[in-house]
Amino acid sequence: MIAPMSAPTPDEDRLDPRLLRVAAVVVLGTFMSILDTTIINVAVRGLSRDFHTPLATTQWIATGYMLALATVIPLTGWAADRYGTKRLYMTAILLFLGGSVLSGAAWSMPTLILFRVLQGLGGGMIMPTGMTILSHAAGPRRMARLMGIIGVPMLLGPICGPVLGGWLVDDVSWRWIFFVNLPIGAIALYAAGRVLDPDRPGPHHALDWRGLLLLSPGLAIFVFGLARIAAAGNFGTRAGDSAAGAGLALVVAFVMHALRHRDPLIDVRMFGRRTVGASALTTFLFGTAFFGMSLILPLYFQIVRGEPAFDAGLLLAAQGIGAMVSMPLAARMTDRIGAGRVVLTGLGCVAAGMLALSRIASTTPFWVIEPMLFMIGLGMGATMMPSMSAAMSTVPRHQIARTTSGLNVVQRVGGSIGTALLAVVLGHEISRAGASAHGGLAPALNQAFDHTFLWSFAIILLAVCPALFLPRKRTSTRSGEPESAPLPAID
Repeated sequence: MIAPMSAPTPDEDRLDPRLLRVAAVVVLGTFMSILDTTIINVAVRGLSRDFHTPLATTQWIATGYMLALATVIPLTGWAADRYGTKRLYMTAILLFLGGSVLSGAAWSMPTLILFRVLQGLGGGMIMPTGMTILSHAAGPRRMARLMGIIGVPMLLGPICGPVLGGWLVDDVSWRWIFFVNLPIGAIALYAAGRVLDPDRPGPHHALDWRGLLLLSPGLAIFVFGLARIAAAGNFGTRAGDSAAGAGLALVVAFVMHALRHRDPLIDVRMFGRRTVGASALTTFLFGTAFFGMSLILPLYFQIVRGEPAFDAGLLLAAQGIGAMVSMPLAARMTDRIGAGRVVLTGLGCVAAGMLALSRIASTTPFWVIEPMLFMIGLGMGATMMPSMSAAMSTVPRHQIARTTSGLNVVQRVGGSIGTALLAVVLGHEISRAGASAHGGLAPALNQAFDHTFLWSFAIILLAVCPALFLPRKRTSTRSGEPESAPLPAID
């Protein structure tokens, strides 16, 4: 396990300057990776135009990045234990910056996709490693409050990313979508070297190679299959169905292996703990609905409403603002009443916003749509961080790194599935809209998006079920949960 050289006393509630400096280092790296993701969402159509490639090909810029994330995240927990969180965090930033430089210099769509994969290998390690660093530094009593504070600057990514990306694509150059990471990454790298304490690694275990060869390719092949299905617009394609089935089989094989292995890549037994299991399933379903919708919303503004990328980005900023408003309050309320009530409130806000979006028309004024996006943002801020911090506050200290890694795998896989699933749904709905657009194409296309938003709403309702099992009172120790709390263990 990793034991920092100077860790704060777990019972100390004060957020001291040293802890805030560590948090600032983590925020810089995480902000960079979030900014990169949100910039891409509004730039897909512009990149397709500049490279003269169809949208189905250009989408691999995002899909390849997600595949890289799904592949590398399972390694993060082991690598943090083996090499130390500081060294791993700085390596991840360097890899991300290298991928950014190469992506900005790409000369064709295939090379851009390849370099995005490289960028994703670094980006996939930044957030889970940063969360592990914070968990070690803060202790359980301060973690929820700290997450609320650092979440605010991190949410500048979802606010600035769409606006900045739209402006760069429309008026400057798509290459600066990637080059913009360089100054942020350089500062983060320098600050990490100066602020973070070197880890003092304790006993570490050998890498679970068999688990790695099952899980990482399994996740990648599964997401690849979903992407092929999405590109084809239906579930009847042999390549997509075969890949998704094979990937799922590998993931199931990994689960069986992990249940028997003494020290697996991801200890799936941890999901048998009530809070961790509830957090994982809530995070998965929320990620499926929210990140899938994050791809659909920019396309709605650009395709149905005819807005340029920059204006679409401005319209999307309401979501990030809503999350920025709610996250600090959600952190304080989690400290007082527990994550369960906070997350349920957040899911209610997201569900209300998504249901309202599914009822809009092609002529609905933007001043009516913006409060819906703001409401979804409020819910996001009250759902993601409280759910994950509740899980990390109830595991033993030596399991923090791998728990963080496991939760991030769940979140990324949920987001990948949501993106592919909603793309399939939208493709079917748009095909139907084109064939039955007797009342005009814009209203028919609008209806296609409305139906897709309704799918997101339904998935959010499913997320309420596991959220009911999150703690309804403050968690003050890592010693575990009551004997009556855990879900049945998997033998």
